[in-house]
Formats: sequence, C-alpha cells, structure tokens
Amino acid sequence: MRKIEIYDTTLRDGAQSEEISFSVEDKLRITEKLDELGVHYIEGGWPGANPRDIDYFKKARKLKLHNSSLVAFGSTHRPRHKVEEDLLMKALLDSKVQVITIFGKTWDFHVKEALKISNNESLDIIHNSVAYLKKHAGTVFFDAEHFFDGFKNNPAYAVKCLLAAQDAGADCLVLCDTNGGGLPHEIRAVFASLKNDIRIPLGIHAHNDSDCAVANSLVAVECGASHVQGTINGLGERCGNANLCSLLSDLQIKMNMDCIAPEKLKRLRDISRFVNEMANMRHFKRQPFVGDSAFAHKAGMHVSAIRKSPETYEHIKPELVGNSQRVLISDLAGKSNILRKAEEFGIRLDADSPQVQDIVTTLKTLENEGFQFEAAEASFELLMKKALGLHKRFFDLIGFRVIIEKRKEGEDPMSEATIMVKVGGRIEHTAATGNGPINAIDHALRKALDKFYPELKTVKLHDYKVRVLTAGKGTSARVRVLVESGDEEKRWGTVGVSENIIEASYQALVDSIEYKLLKENR
Repeated sequence: MRKIEIYDTTLRDGAQSEEISFSVEDKLRITEKLDELGVHYIEGGWPGANPRDIDYFKKARKLKLHNSSLVAFGSTHRPRHKVEEDLLMKALLDSKVQVITIFGKTWDFHVKEALKISNNESLDIIHNSVAYLKKHAGTVFFDAEHFFDGFKNNPAYAVKCLLAAQDAGADCLVLCDTNGGGLPHEIRAVFASLKNDIRIPLGIHAHNDSDCAVANSLVAVECGASHVQGTINGLGERCGNANLCSLLSDLQIKMNMDCIAPEKLKRLRDISRFVNEMANMRHFKRQPFVGDSAFAHKAGMHVSAIRKSPETYEHIKPELVGNSQRVLISDLAGKSNILRKAEEFGIRLDADSPQVQDIVTTLKTLENEGFQFEAAEASFELLMKKALGLHKRFFDLIGFRVIIEKRKEGEDPMSEATIMVKVGGRIEHTAATGNGPINAIDHALRKALDKFYPELKTVKLHDYKVRVLTAGKGTSARVRVLVESGDEEKRWGTVGVSENIIEASYQALVDSIEYKLLKENR
C-alpha cells in the first residue's frame, strides 16, 4: 500500500468560505477532532495575518495531539524585504510549530501584475524563503500557487519555481489549482511532464470551481502525488476545496492507499457533522459517503435487493465511514449507532434489549423536533442514561423568570434572572444579572447550585450557538441552541430546542450542569 499524507486546511482555507467564521474555541475543538480522525497535518491558520490566528497558535500549544502535526501557513517573503527581517517570516517562526507551509507565485502573470518584479527576482524570493525557514523548522512545504494556470502560460518558469523550492530544501512541492479551473486530463498531463525534473515528493491542492477538485486530486495521486490537501465537507473560498470526506474514502477504500487507520475512518461521518455544527451550517443530506442520504433506500425493487445483498445498490459498506444503511419507508438504521455510543460511554447494553429500540425511537422523535447530537454528545449520553434508568436527578426546577430592561436609547439592555430550585428537601431562591438573558440565567442557576455542588465552580461556558430550524416563520421559528462547556479536564457539548430561545438555552445549560455532576459522581 502506498502511503499518502493527508493535509487538512479546514481551519484556514475552509474558514474562507462565505458565511463561515470560526472562533478560536471552534478551531481548537476542530483541531482535536481532526487529530482523532488521524490526518497527518492540520493547517491552523496564518499567524500574523489576524489576532485570531495568533491567539489560536498560542492556545494550540497546550493541546495534546496524538496523530497530527500543526502547520502554520504563510507566504514567501515580500519583495524589497530581506528574508531575515521580514515580519511575515518572523510570525511563522513565532508560531512555534515544526511544520510550515508557504505559497509562492508560479504564474508569471501574477509576478508581473501583482508583485511587479522580474521572474528572476521571484525565483530568488522562493529560494530564499524556503531556505531560511528550513533552517528553523523541521518541515517546510511549498505551495506552488496557480501552478496549473502558470504552467499553461509559461511552463519553463513554472517548473523553475518548483526547482527553486526544491534546491532550497523544501520537503514537498504542492501543485495548486488555485482558480479551480483544471480538468483531470490537464492535471495528468502536467504531473507526467514533471517526472524528469522533480526528485522530492509532489502534492496536490485543488479548488472546486469546475466541480473537479476530488477527481483532480485522485488523478494526481494516480500520477505519483503522495501528499493531498483538502477540507472537511469541501469548505473553502468560492466553490470550496477538495472534499476530504470523499478523498479519504476514495483513496483508502477504492484505491487501496494507506491514509489513516481503518478504525479512524469510521469516525468520518461524525467529524463531517461536527465541523458543520461548528460552522453553524446545515448538513448536506446528499453528500457522498457521509450524508444522511448516501446509503438511503426507498421501498420497492432497491429495498428488496439490498435485503438480500447490500452490494446490489451500495458501492461500499457504509460502516467503513461511520454511516449506516437506511430504509426510508421503515427506517431500520440506528441500533448499531446506539450500541457503539453505549460502548463509548461505558454503558453495558444488550443488542437484543428492548431498551435499544426505545432509545432509537426517542432519538428519532427528538431529531424530528430539531435536536441534533453530533456536537452535543453530553446531551446524548444523558438521554441514554435516562432511558436506561441510570440517570440521577441532582436538582428540580421550581421556576425561573427573566427581566430585560432598556432604560434609554444608546444604552445596552440590562438582564436579570430569578430562579428557584429544589435540591433534596431544600429550596434555593436566587437572582443574578448578566450581559443578556441567557447569561443571567446561567449565573442565577450556578449561584443557586454552587453551595450544594462546589465542583460547578470549575465549569466555564466556552461557546453558544443558535440556529433557526423552521424557515419562513420569522420570530416564531423553532431554534436549536448548542452550548459548549468545559472544566480543567475536558469540554462537552449540549443542546436544546424550542420555539422560545430562552427555553432552548435553559435546556442546554441544564444538560451541561447535569453532565458535569454525573461525571463527578460516577
């Protein structure tokens, strides 16, 4: 089996998608998930380009990654700047990572129009940048920006760019279809023409403007590329990047390439949905391999055939990528997922137990109401334990009230929450303020419970997201609230759904607190 390096750029190139803005906390959580998936490289961002990426790299140093290496991304040094004095170079090295990727202009049109320098000066910039970074970093990748367009216009110069980076010590030359206009036969021809000149590994970075990013990447691997870049769910600028969910599946299952461990590939669907939740995007049902509809069948000839042999209408076993077969008229999927989650949560559950079907039924009912548990596994664990009689009630809500007051134009509104809870036989009635109604409820609830459960003082609310579920209903729409909480040891997600945003938020906050208490009292 040929080894293929998988390089994820969801946090940088993927974050350039329209309507997507990852917070630092989002990026850290996605980083941990990508590490669990087992990709070789995670491109965290462009240090020095914005405060968010600077903060990310500082906080990412504390992450304990087991499978992946963090990568800092940047450009070659600027014209008319000495490489050792360029702040771009300094920012890359200040990220303290051992793998750095820089891009350089390989299309002479850009050299002339954007950089306004000669081709020879541009070659010196590429060589000097790679050589300088190679002295200070363990691994340096060179992204040959607009390589395929550059090769069409001036093949001799485009190849010289690669040779400049190669001679300077680059570890891999990544050919970029930056405008996404390349077609598979063109990619094949370019790779074939480089065999006599390039002696170090080649990679591919494809954009999807012609809807060929995955196909172009597969052709590149067929032609010898050993390094593939892409994003989860194909996120990226304009029409997106090569979709790693499809690439990993095609490379590993169809082409028998060694990308990640097979047991990690089974997490692919979960990772896909997790990233969508962090991006606050709807899941694409018809996404190949990981979408809800990827292995869904309606009644009739198809269902009759797959009951005898799934291979009749399924190109792979869905379990290989963490998905499952669905028969839409009488949905049979779900039990295997429940059993797998029970094992992860340390819950003993017999496959033949009627409780399994009860959980499946409850799960489907809740999903129909708008609940999603991909990024809210703490809520799902609580759901399972309630169904199995393993849940312990730590408090009961008697009632709460929220007051929002705006005294004059130009001032922020004031929020105050009053809450009454019962712990054992004792009633606690408290009030608290916050910078919004949800923040006020959170403060009041913690204030009421802290004296009974001091361990709650270590819990912090890291993130809060709201998604409108029922389009066209305006302010009466049903909403889903996703909350991320954490303590010194781990983070967890919880979810709530209601037409009332405060009620949905309260559901998610209560699950967060109950999960912490359950974790401490196992």
